[in-house]
Amino acid sequence: MKRRARFLSARDGLPLASPVGIPMDGRSFRSLFLLCVALGLHVVSAFPQQPEETLSGPDSHETGQGPHGHLFGDWGGERTRLQERGVNFDLQYISDSLWNLKSEQAERFASWNRFRGTVDIDFGALTGVQGLYFHATALWQGGGNLGAYLGLLTSPSGMSSANTFRLDSWWIEKRWFDERLSARIGQFAGQDFYGAQHYAGSFIFEPMGYALGNLFTTLESFDPPSTPAMEIRVVPMHNLYVKSMVMAAVSAPFSQNPTGLVPQFNGTPVSVSEIGFTPGKKATSVRAFDNVETRKGYSGLYQFGASYNPAKFTTATAQRESGNYLLYWMASQALWRLDPDAGKGLDGTIAYDWSPANVNRNNTLLTAGLRFNEPLPVNFHNTMSLGYVRNSLSSQFLPSGIPAWKTEQGVEFNALLDVLPMLLLQPVVQYYANVGGGSQRAVVFGFRTKVEF
Repeated sequence: MKRRARFLSARDGLPLASPVGIPMDGRSFRSLFLLCVALGLHVVSAFPQQPEETLSGPDSHETGQGPHGHLFGDWGGERTRLQERGVNFDLQYISDSLWNLKSEQAERFASWNRFRGTVDIDFGALTGVQGLYFHATALWQGGGNLGAYLGLLTSPSGMSSANTFRLDSWWIEKRWFDERLSARIGQFAGQDFYGAQHYAGSFIFEPMGYALGNLFTTLESFDPPSTPAMEIRVVPMHNLYVKSMVMAAVSAPFSQNPTGLVPQFNGTPVSVSEIGFTPGKKATSVRAFDNVETRKGYSGLYQFGASYNPAKFTTATAQRESGNYLLYWMASQALWRLDPDAGKGLDGTIAYDWSPANVNRNNTLLTAGLRFNEPLPVNFHNTMSLGYVRNSLSSQFLPSGIPAWKTEQGVEFNALLDVLPMLLLQPVVQYYANVGGGSQRAVVFGFRTKVEF
């Protein structure tokens, strides 16, 4: 970009605000966390190789939607027998292959690749201990980051961040009273559950294909460099839930714990809370990301959330100020159904977040989208989705002598095709105006591929 600063998303490893690190002031928090982990590991130690992906697993948005099988089959029936006992194994490959067909930069092909292995245990089915779950997932990922190359605020891929091979997340979860009360502790990412797009699996560019792109302003953790965390969730009414989470936040999450194997407490304690209204379905059944089964009927999800970091941040005037926060509002709703009890039809989603303009450079973000479920008359699951992203930069951070920033806008259209039980293809075209707050434009074309092993 000519005469303009280059802005990368937080998932590229650069914060959108400028925090001044403060050691975590909370030996009690650390001690409580380690105590709970020790107790939890004692419970799980009898099954060290066993896993399970709970229904609200943060990686559910990466799983092929619709009925799907596995490339390596059922292992002679062993996979089914393990699932009946509450043990689930999953290995998948996912890639985003993207080209910038038109941009100020030279044309480039960028492929981002990820292999992820996940294990989950439902101890109710395995040992009879009802409401107890364990989850762990690890990955290898790497490739070209097209968003960084183009200088976009909106990453064309919801996966691209940093090359890594690591343990992403693990947790122990306990649910009581028909799942009206649940708690989990371990290592997991805030953005997997707070500010996460409910229809994420139906989009590819980051703010709609994963979570709101500027949540890292408060250092809210994202995957795969998850951090130690604990969460509690309460469902006081049939269609209402309240949940809150505390996590260790750091400004350089990929380097502070490179392997993900040793929990690190060298950040500040960040808190994030959310209240959700779920018309058309029980709040106890709602998870961060929807799937083909849960989108049946006229259901919706309306969320309000807030995150807060008590650390000191550097303002636009180079002053140190204690505390930073972000507020977000999200709505996802089934708009029309061919059959009121089925999933074929039209869904709509909109989200907006805001944080103080004197502390956060990328301080507001708006997303909106439409999804048509099963538009093609074929015998496999398919969707067509149209998404819009509006990224705004705070003028208070504008360097002297630089033209005023413009609002970056992005539009995406994609078709999701579950062509085989273990193979999903998702061709996409994206258009960006005012790239990085400048005046340039870009057109990106490509496709996503998912293979379930």
